Amino acid sequence: MLIVFVRTLILYVVVVLTMRLMGKRQIGQLEPYELVITIMIAELAAIPMEDRAIPLLNGLIPIFTLLFFQVTISYLNMKSLWLRSFMDGNPSIVIRNGKICMHQLSRARYNINELLEQLRLQGYFNIGDIEYAVLETSGNLSVLPKSQKRPVTPSDMQINTKYEGLSYPLILDGKIQDDNLTEVNLNSKWLNSELKKFGIDDPKNVFFASLDTDGNLFFQEKSKKEGLQ
Repeated sequence: MLIVFVRTLILYVVVVLTMRLMGKRQIGQLEPYELVITIMIAELAAIPMEDRAIPLLNGLIPIFTLLFFQVTISYLNMKSLWLRSFMDGNPSIVIRNGKICMHQLSRARYNINELLEQLRLQGYFNIGDIEYAVLETSGNLSVLPKSQKRPVTPSDMQINTKYEGLSYPLILDGKIQDDNLTEVNLNSKWLNSELKKFGIDDPKNVFFASLDTDGNLFFQEKSKKEGLQ
């Protein structure tokens, strides 16, 4: 039983590390060759996990081989447009100038119901509102609505807006994020001082805190139901 546990743990760690090394894309964003490799790695890990008679090395070597292949192909894809086109394919324009491109739908084996579904998921319930729609190589649909159907922006109304950047998380589940404090040229002493203004003496009692680009501090305390005073 202990051997099974150890083998399973080793294979789990190897597969997780392999997935991390392959990149950060989600399953729905994988290119076809990446999805195939992912499925094969899962199958290869399951075989020695189920059968103790199979040496663990027989499962690890193919996994590392596929990892090497995937990393190599990804690197070559960045260098070669031809290989990128061959491995990933090319985007297909399925709506052009407000008209459905039936040939492109047929070529991509993408039916009208799937097109309408993807448009609805993006908030477009009338296909007549769409100027262009592009079926990306990942299977996602990129949509450009007609100019009259786009949401109004400040630039349309000639309104000047100020800069807005990312907010920095300063406390996560009671733990101060020192790297983020350093990034905004602040320190824990300043953070403690700001929290005390709101009657909070210990950052451990804060579930989340962040600082926006205007210097405003947002925070939320932990619930007393969780055992905090």
